[in-house]
Amino acid sequence: MYPAYAAQGFVPLHAATFSGNEKKYLNECIDTTFVSSVGEFVNRFERDMATYTGAARAVVCVSGTNALHMALMLAGVERGDEVITQPLTFIATANAISYCGAHPVFVDVDRDTMGLSPARMGEWLAGHAAVRDGQCYNKGTGRRIKACVPMHTFGHPVHLDELVAVCREWHIELVEDAAESVGSLYKGRHTGLFGRVGVLSFNGNKTITTGGGGMLLFNEENIELAERAKHLTTQAKVPHRWEFVHDAVGYNYRMPNINAALGCAQLECLPAYIDSKRAVAAEYAAHFSNHPANIEFFGEPADTRSNYWLNAVILPDHEAQIEFLTQTNDNGVMTRPIWELMNRLPMFAGSECGDLSTAEWFADRIVNIPSSVRL
Repeated sequence: MYPAYAAQGFVPLHAATFSGNEKKYLNECIDTTFVSSVGEFVNRFERDMATYTGAARAVVCVSGTNALHMALMLAGVERGDEVITQPLTFIATANAISYCGAHPVFVDVDRDTMGLSPARMGEWLAGHAAVRDGQCYNKGTGRRIKACVPMHTFGHPVHLDELVAVCREWHIELVEDAAESVGSLYKGRHTGLFGRVGVLSFNGNKTITTGGGGMLLFNEENIELAERAKHLTTQAKVPHRWEFVHDAVGYNYRMPNINAALGCAQLECLPAYIDSKRAVAAEYAAHFSNHPANIEFFGEPADTRSNYWLNAVILPDHEAQIEFLTQTNDNGVMTRPIWELMNRLPMFAGSECGDLSTAEWFADRIVNIPSSVRL
């Protein structure tokens, strides 16, 4: 299945799969010499991804983290603001908030999604926030609470309808960190389309990859932001035949054509890849049902169709988690714990938090197991 790894007697956590037109499209880039950010594959990847997700517009970036930084800026997050997110996430979520000069506020996750809990967020806001002149403020710090960033953990969508309602009630912008959930659906609609902006990632270990890359998704109500995103991510350069005029502080967040070519080929295979990953997840679920060691497979939440980017099992306690990690990795099977909680990292240790008991429970028990596409 993975010859390079099999020769080493090793099972990877998530290997990239190249089974389509990748080499053909990469050769086209080389033959035409359009390998940087100017090239037709960039435009095609944006169009194809918008069609696949149902977005009104999509804008590529060189990484998912860059895309999330840009999404927060487009949502109006400014220096000194606060942004609510979950502690159980990859570091990029909290880093992007920091790039804006904003402060993350960590609120607990739900047991059935591993993602930001609308109920816990509503409770925290009721005890700590107030709305004045159409803006939400933290009564303790005096800072504006501008946005909320849920992350769809391992591809499993959060409770989006409820989260949208909480954000609307408290006048908070919703920015979806859908980095892990390309191909995942919530009530039949692709993730990343429920807030002001949504973000996808195409890192080397994602369901589909461009080597490194990200995407901003815009729904019809926020399509005006797409042109602004394209402008700012290309150094805010004003179009002209030869002059170099820039009208804002811009960012070199452009995806090269050669990466976009890879993305176009990968996207053509995405439906088959998700079918494969869901089949693998079903086999895991059957294997771990009524497991004698009380190991629980984490399945998709109700009303969703998950891409099962990374399969996860829940161990009985932290001691069992460490034993599982040790035994598998000692025997050539790559497994990993969930990320360290953001509020436990030194740069975010002083951040405001709600009660995080569910996130802490997961951190002591979750292990990711091999999740690659099987062809």
